Amino acid sequence: MKLASLNEGRDGKLVVVSKDLTRYTDAGRIAPTLQSALDDWDAAEPGLRELAQSLEVGSAPVERFHERECVSPLPRSYQWADGSAYLNHVELVRKARGAEVPESFYEDPLMYQGGSDTFLGPRDDIAMPTDEEWGIDMEGEVAVITGDVPMGVSADAAGDYIRLIMLVNDVSLRGLIPGELAKGFGFFQSKPSSAFSPCAVTPEELGDAWRDGAVHLPLIVNYNGAPFGRANAGADLTFNFPQLIAHAAKSRPLSAGTIVGSGTVSNKLDGGPGKPISDGGDGYSCIAEIRMIETIYDGAAKTPFMKFGDTVEIKMKDKDGKSIFGAIAQKVSKYAC
Repeated sequence: MKLASLNEGRDGKLVVVSKDLTRYTDAGRIAPTLQSALDDWDAAEPGLRELAQSLEVGSAPVERFHERECVSPLPRSYQWADGSAYLNHVELVRKARGAEVPESFYEDPLMYQGGSDTFLGPRDDIAMPTDEEWGIDMEGEVAVITGDVPMGVSADAAGDYIRLIMLVNDVSLRGLIPGELAKGFGFFQSKPSSAFSPCAVTPEELGDAWRDGAVHLPLIVNYNGAPFGRANAGADLTFNFPQLIAHAAKSRPLSAGTIVGSGTVSNKLDGGPGKPISDGGDGYSCIAEIRMIETIYDGAAKTPFMKFGDTVEIKMKDKDGKSIFGAIAQKVSKYAC
């Protein structure tokens, strides 16, 4: 089942989308918004699934689905917690500055709580006052949306609370991160609004690509129209989504509609850092990673961060080459006050 929120009202209008992303039907008689469906999932899910089936067989009223008309599946959420499941990414950042990764990082996930009050739509610009010293970067990730998760849930049980899966562009301002982390209080200004894919899908929609609490498919990242990343989201991860959810719920319950991110999807190559697609590798899901590799091997980074006019596209295809979530397609633009 694929769900989307059209740009109507502050929290969007919930619709059920066809498997091929060409048609939708209004889900308002079941739940007006995705958050309202998540709040009473046991009651809403059967009706949404019935509507999805009716859509596929042609017995439901339909409209043409346009990804550009979508806001984020959850235009705002009660909580956005982003983890770091791919330790290769962390290892590279540490190695570039001559630091080791603490052993605890391999047993206890990194996670920060991001801003969840203003998510970007999948076609919204990344609007910034400056395109240089702040170091604008994209971060291609996978995320899940949970139901109500009890405090202290085990990793073995946490997977039962995953309701939906979607893609993320977790925009980062690399130039602001060092100063914020030096204060010892975490990210804030360096993590502006994130963008999510047009559709959020239920786990069974992925078939056997959803297993062991992870999505085993390449995350496609194109930068300025050229292939930039094809890292497999099911490879080289230290923590799966149930483990990340259990970590987030260690000392507090999680409300229905909580979004948990994977962190930047990052793969190794023959046990070492990945390579650009042009060199036979799977590329990268963020600019910082290639800059770290350049620093390690060449002594300095040469790939610039994003500038005004640059574009990024993030999507994922199934084994038949068909888009699953629709695409995040954004341009960096000048913020107008």
